[in-house]
Amino acid sequence: MKKLSSSQIRQMYLDFFKEKGHTVEPSASLVPVDDPTLLWINSGVATMKKYFDGRVVPENPRLTSSQKSIRTNDIENVGKTARHQTLFEMLGNFSVGDYFKKEAIPWAWEFLTSPKWMAFAADKLYITVYPEDKLAKQIWKETGVKPAHIIEDEDNFWDIGEGPSGPDSEIFYDRGQEFNNVATDDPENYPGGENERYLEVWNIVFSEFNHKPDGSYEPLPHKNIDTGMGLERLVSVVQGAKTNFETDLFLPIIHATEKMSDAKVYGKDEQDDVSFKVIADHSRAVTFAIGDGALPSNEGRGYVLRRLIRRATVHGKKLGINEPFLYKLVPVVGKIMESYYPEILQQSDYIAKIIKSEEDRFNNTLTDGLKLLDKEITTAKKQQPAILSGAAAFKLFDTYGFPFDLTKEYAGDEGLAVDEAGFNAEMKKQKERARAARSQDNGMGVQSGLLLDVKTTSKFIGWDHLSKDQATLAVIVANDQIVDQVTTGTAELIFDETPFYAEMGGQVADQGVIQNEAGQVVAVVTDVQHAPNGQNLHTVDVKAPLKKGEHYQLKVDQDFRRKVSLNHTATHLLDQALRDVLGEHVRQAGSLVEPDYLRFDFTHSGQTTAAELAQIEQIINEKIWAALPISWVVTDIESAKKLGAIALFTEKYGKEVRVVSIGDYSKEFDGGTHAKNTAELGLFKITGETGTGAGIRRIEAVTSKAAYSFLNEREQWLQQAATELKTTQLKTVPTKVVQLQEQLRDANKQIESLQAKSAQQQASDVFKNVQEINGTSIIAEQVKVSDMKQLRQLADDWKQKAASDVLVLGTVIGAKVNLIAAVSPAGIKAGLKAGDLIKAIAPKVGGGGGGRPDMAQAGGKNPAGLQDALKASTEFLQG
Repeated sequence: MKKLSSSQIRQMYLDFFKEKGHTVEPSASLVPVDDPTLLWINSGVATMKKYFDGRVVPENPRLTSSQKSIRTNDIENVGKTARHQTLFEMLGNFSVGDYFKKEAIPWAWEFLTSPKWMAFAADKLYITVYPEDKLAKQIWKETGVKPAHIIEDEDNFWDIGEGPSGPDSEIFYDRGQEFNNVATDDPENYPGGENERYLEVWNIVFSEFNHKPDGSYEPLPHKNIDTGMGLERLVSVVQGAKTNFETDLFLPIIHATEKMSDAKVYGKDEQDDVSFKVIADHSRAVTFAIGDGALPSNEGRGYVLRRLIRRATVHGKKLGINEPFLYKLVPVVGKIMESYYPEILQQSDYIAKIIKSEEDRFNNTLTDGLKLLDKEITTAKKQQPAILSGAAAFKLFDTYGFPFDLTKEYAGDEGLAVDEAGFNAEMKKQKERARAARSQDNGMGVQSGLLLDVKTTSKFIGWDHLSKDQATLAVIVANDQIVDQVTTGTAELIFDETPFYAEMGGQVADQGVIQNEAGQVVAVVTDVQHAPNGQNLHTVDVKAPLKKGEHYQLKVDQDFRRKVSLNHTATHLLDQALRDVLGEHVRQAGSLVEPDYLRFDFTHSGQTTAAELAQIEQIINEKIWAALPISWVVTDIESAKKLGAIALFTEKYGKEVRVVSIGDYSKEFDGGTHAKNTAELGLFKITGETGTGAGIRRIEAVTSKAAYSFLNEREQWLQQAATELKTTQLKTVPTKVVQLQEQLRDANKQIESLQAKSAQQQASDVFKNVQEINGTSIIAEQVKVSDMKQLRQLADDWKQKAASDVLVLGTVIGAKVNLIAAVSPAGIKAGLKAGDLIKAIAPKVGGGGGGRPDMAQAGGKNPAGLQDALKASTEFLQG
């Protein structure tokens, strides 16, 4: 076996399959795009779903990748087992309807055993196969695997419900008995058993069936290969590491953490080692996730990030690190992964800033959480049995981010157990709520072979033409069938050439009509999408018969296209202006380009200020007024990057890309339509800025005529306001408004003064009505005040005058009742509590309330019961 670094192993795998004719797919963003079924990209195949379910046919059916992935379903095991990670890399090779078992199996064996590649000893490898998959077993034998090293296992069938499924074959590496955690005669001591000796390094899925909704299986139109090999596991084998954490992927992080700890050293103490591992794992996960645009929050993937950061922070405290430290590990992670993920080091300052902010926030929260925990511990000690409730432990976890093991540790120091079953029950409820809130469809769609085999050439000519004469109708789809003609209803059409733009990159599809040679409109184009093999697929409302092979005239709605193009150009200007004003960390997180407006989502950790928005608007309008020319070229990706073009991290690009340039100001990879010059936009105006989720902001804007209409409408509103303010000068409106506000403030002060005098007069009258009940003096009266504030003011006056031991006042405001109760220090010493009193009388007015022993308040919706409530207060003193 060769001595290799993790970077060398990753590259070797990709190079091997590149030699076998595979296209190397870049690692996609951890944040899924157009896939609501996933919180994170959790495997290599997750990024290939559109190919496997037939929505898109790849340029090359042979693909390979090293895909960063996140899984957090068993986060509690991280650090406690040898190979649990939240972030990991999955090496994979994929065949979309191309090669199958007879190629995939020998290639796997070649990569692992060939001296040119990994050079594993053949006798160290074991294979498991599905018992009914006789062909796979035979190919393994023919490849050179000894029969004794091939094991049949009923579990070797990959099935996630509806969609592609099939048998699989796993490859195990025998690390030797010294790595085992079970006895040699233990029934789990075999490849595939629960042991540490035989380590699974590769799984090849032979995807050959469709699992149908009725539970039956049918052969797939195209059989596929889907493999997965964890890079971390493979590296641990090559580097002879006991666990994944002793490899070059984790050790530099652990050593950096040692330097910040309180003289803790990895490998000396089992509990300390857990903390080192948790920190190493979580630092990688949050660094990559934030680098891909995710941000900490209270929901979804943001909640996962927050939990990882907090969990790492707590483990840092266990190592004696009592200040923010996780952010300091970002450049360490970046250096380890630099060869394949250079963007981490490029963004390290931004990522570290986000993590440190979250660490600071949690350190403040941690103090509040400890106060609550102390309170709960005090309460629990008074109970029998003395046990901290599961609900309290869950509140600490859910509200303050307190990991359950930390709660147990603190409670244990006080001699208390924690109701773990109760905590787990609350956690289960939360997971069920989260599961219910998300889509239940986590698999790939069932393949449809209808358009997969349609390879008809269709050329888009819409860059330069908005109509096409003599376009040949090549394909008609109606009622889920390919037909030769259609006379009515909805149909999908493919032409040999088309000027109609297919929806892509946020830009909506063109609209227009299809005419026959006589000039009659035979169909209205309502949508255009890409077919699996890339052709523009026109959805139409059929108005007259359409026949395959006949010629038609295609006409794009020119006004619709022009407006969309102007707004698309504006999104490019906005994208660059956001980076100019807010910083290079800004990334596009989605867009929508309609004819009437544009919507642009972007990553940013804080709200965009009014001043920043004004600056962004100013920059864009200056570029419009500068009449910058707009041009585009088609080139290869590397040349495009050298030009300085910006690529969206969420997109996958082919061999050639289109680069759109707006003067020297903006260069982006883009496949949409644009103006020819920025002057065509006329004017740009932001109409709204909001947050759409954790760390995602949205700007809506308009251009050209829509921008003029927007501003003109607001001018009319301003003119109307001027008329109401009795001024003909629009510029004086703000001054007039300020003057009105000052007058209103003065009037309100006078009203408040009069109300205060009225309240004082009432107080002098009310405080005379003192009753004596069982040696306790009480004032219980209805008063007329305008709000609860004045009611509290009367209570403060009562307190200063020490008019009685107990005070109960009530007032009716509209259809509601407000009550206030107060008890003097002497009354409290005698055992009276305002909170108990208010709870006793509030039901009389149809409400409830509470408060402190010295003062409490309540509200109700039954004014008719106020006198009963006041009477009940005197009865309360009678016992």
